[in-house]
Amino acid sequence: MNYLLPENESIRLYNLYPKLIGNMTDWGLHVSRIKEMGFNAIWVNPFHYAGFSGSMYSPKNYYTFAEMFIDTSSSKTPIEQLKAFIAKCHDNNICFIMDLVINHSAIDADLIAEHPEWFKRTADGKIVNPGAMHDGEWHAWGDLAEIDNANSPDKDNLWAYWFDMIKYYIEAGVDGFRCDMAYQVPSELWRYLISRARKINNGCLFLAESLGCDFKQVQELSLLGFDYLFNSVKYWDFNSAWGMEQYNKTSEVAKTIAFPESHDTPRLLEELNGNLQAVKRQLLFSAVFSSGYMIPTGFEFGFRKRLNVVTTRPSDWEKTDVDLSDFIKKIAEIKLNYPVLNIEKGLEVVDQANWPNVFCFKRTSPGMKTVFVLMNKDRNNTQNVYIPDVEAITGEGPIVDITPENAFTVVPRNLNYNLKPSELKIIAQK
Repeated sequence: MNYLLPENESIRLYNLYPKLIGNMTDWGLHVSRIKEMGFNAIWVNPFHYAGFSGSMYSPKNYYTFAEMFIDTSSSKTPIEQLKAFIAKCHDNNICFIMDLVINHSAIDADLIAEHPEWFKRTADGKIVNPGAMHDGEWHAWGDLAEIDNANSPDKDNLWAYWFDMIKYYIEAGVDGFRCDMAYQVPSELWRYLISRARKINNGCLFLAESLGCDFKQVQELSLLGFDYLFNSVKYWDFNSAWGMEQYNKTSEVAKTIAFPESHDTPRLLEELNGNLQAVKRQLLFSAVFSSGYMIPTGFEFGFRKRLNVVTTRPSDWEKTDVDLSDFIKKIAEIKLNYPVLNIEKGLEVVDQANWPNVFCFKRTSPGMKTVFVLMNKDRNNTQNVYIPDVEAITGEGPIVDITPENAFTVVPRNLNYNLKPSELKIIAQK
């Protein structure tokens, strides 16, 4: 059986990073605390057997699991171990999301020998390595082989292979897929896979990795049936025009997931030189700016060592004096109590005198309580914000401060307040 997200909830996504935790039995030890923090979905990075590089994103075989994720002391087969973990998620009302990597495989993947015609090749017959531009230069990933999803002479069987693989995991209990490099995969293939997957599980979630897309690509992805796209607000300085331009365009076509850090970025606490208040602000901002939000394993404990798709191991688990679990739980409760925070549209910038040091916005939607956010962008200095009539922004009626920490007991209608460095306040209709 599969689990569906409640209709009135947006995704609150926990990225359980398997290389940091270990085998599938060990994954299950974290489910209860993930639930306690208020997450309704768990995403696990690729657990397939990897190619020679050892990268999780270099799948050698899509049906065989990496040895480090298999509990050898268990009598269950690997797929039974996965089903047991998924069942534990479902018992805790949590969706299970797996990574779907179909743009490429390992350069030593089994499919290359079995179906050589499925792969892109150069004029002299060599397999093409995918890659990316960096500092104006093309960098090929030598451990990967690019799959010819668009023009393979055996395209029908290739696409059927992807669908059969998706079907296999849906029938194992998987509730959705985080689609790696989604914008590099042909639109027609996504339409084919998403439509057929939803005939098996009508609520099957599809999350598109869309970082680096231009708006035209984002718009196209949104029309293919993806439920969520990952947005770029983690990289926004709150002043550059692109942040709101991106929001104004994408909010009309798609729900998005924001994140303070990911498995592809440095750890935020390390990046901000231990400024925990700024870290908390970034998470809280992510949750109130976008309909969905995500953190990777270790964010809640202030981990500083960057995750690595090849080398990370359970021995990299850090001992810290940080525990944001209760703070994260309160954010989830705010999202649950205020439905307007679970939709993408409805954000309006609120003008105030202290620009560019303070950012204010409200979220509104017909029939829903308004939420008003005031944020000090300055990580080092107090900044004043003056709102002569808060109720003119929130609408008539009682108002309350729902900020997770240091909330006003009574919210003054005439608000003249010094926001502490990186302080973010959330005021809402009661």
